[in-house]
Amino acid sequence: MKHKHIKIHFVIFVNIIFLSSCSPIPEKNLIEEIAPVTFWSIQKGEGENYRMSTLIPPLVKEKKRLLTVQVDMLKEGMKGFNLKYYRELKVGQLRMLLISDEIAKEGISPLIDTILTDPDISKRLYVAIVKGDFDEYINSQLAAQKDLDYYLYRMFKHYEGQGKLTVVNLHQFMKMLHSPANSPVAPVFEASSGNFQYQGTGIFKNDKLIETTNNMEEQIYQLIGNDHFLKYFPIRDLSFVLGHVTANVNWYMDKTYSELKLTVQLNGRLDEIAREQNVLTQDGLSTFETEIELYLEEQTTNFLKKLQENKVDPFQLRTYTLRPFSKPLNKEEWSNRWEQMEVTVDYDLNIQPLTDIKTDESNYEESVGRLPWNCCRSFTYRGRPLPFRLGHTDDQTMKNGYLHDSEDIKKKPLLPKYSSSNLTAPTNFPALYNQAIFFLQVARRIGRD
Repeated sequence: MKHKHIKIHFVIFVNIIFLSSCSPIPEKNLIEEIAPVTFWSIQKGEGENYRMSTLIPPLVKEKKRLLTVQVDMLKEGMKGFNLKYYRELKVGQLRMLLISDEIAKEGISPLIDTILTDPDISKRLYVAIVKGDFDEYINSQLAAQKDLDYYLYRMFKHYEGQGKLTVVNLHQFMKMLHSPANSPVAPVFEASSGNFQYQGTGIFKNDKLIETTNNMEEQIYQLIGNDHFLKYFPIRDLSFVLGHVTANVNWYMDKTYSELKLTVQLNGRLDEIAREQNVLTQDGLSTFETEIELYLEEQTTNFLKKLQENKVDPFQLRTYTLRPFSKPLNKEEWSNRWEQMEVTVDYDLNIQPLTDIKTDESNYEESVGRLPWNCCRSFTYRGRPLPFRLGHTDDQTMKNGYLHDSEDIKKKPLLPKYSSSNLTAPTNFPALYNQAIFFLQVARRIGRD
């Protein structure tokens, strides 16, 4: 009985050691004998091997160099590094895992699982996909930037959570990978001898990279799927740049899971325009806004259709199938529904122009002089009544076409920015008058009075 208790106590002690990730053999880590590692680069090697690389960041004054080993497994690579360098490399400060796109297209689960189960490696290290030869880039930049590995880490740290580019750590990637019908994403960079440039968001199906967003798709993804903000939103096809763009995104899915509607309210300012475009009048600006809305609707629809064809869901739309008294669709059901779903996209754009909107005062006064004021009682915007009326009360109020000075307008001045294409006047309004110009003048005079 006594021996039985001793065995039980011994088993509990051993389990406590392993569960707490403590090694029963103590390690001596003298600062002069170790070297921390900040990144691993994993590329295709000879045959079925991996080519693992890392920078040696010595703690004494010594020229940095790139260590490279050909291995079949990651742990073998860790041992290979130590055999090629007189200091023991430690992975406790590993902050970046850079995987080649060739390996990513074949599947990265074995690599991720190995790193995830290592108690010495932080789960917050950044994961990125690299096109091209990253080792060539490192070797070409070592002379110019001695702390290149640290600068790369600071770049990831800086853009994390800002929405300008996709930044994903190991914990986030694994969470997306093991979520039902959810598609993991990771940033994609292109490396050459003198450049390391962000390309877009890599979209995975299970653990395999199948799609990388192009320039326009990347901006759409950041707006509607990531942080809903872009400091600059260039659209080359229309030759202009929007600045400080914010997006209010609403997804709607019907009860039969056959229709998905995306509504995006965009607000921004027109920072630059590189072509001859009449945006100094309300009509010109309204036409320009409509052109942008149609373009973005087309591009977003094409992007969503591409995701449907590949059966990937980086926007986590499956969560919209959750109902108050039912579970969301499982992975297989959602995949089939998503592929056949009808998608409609609607953009509503509000642009702050470069300069004040100009109007022709002489045409306004001439047109106002011929208006039948007692017939024009109200205006509507998209079918909803506007919060003011035109009325014929006395000669003084209507002199020179000024708006009736009602109490409501005094209490709450109104300066809306409405699109002329959505403005509707009463049916008996004179056909000779431009609706958009009239409405802008009315809003303008409300602000003056």
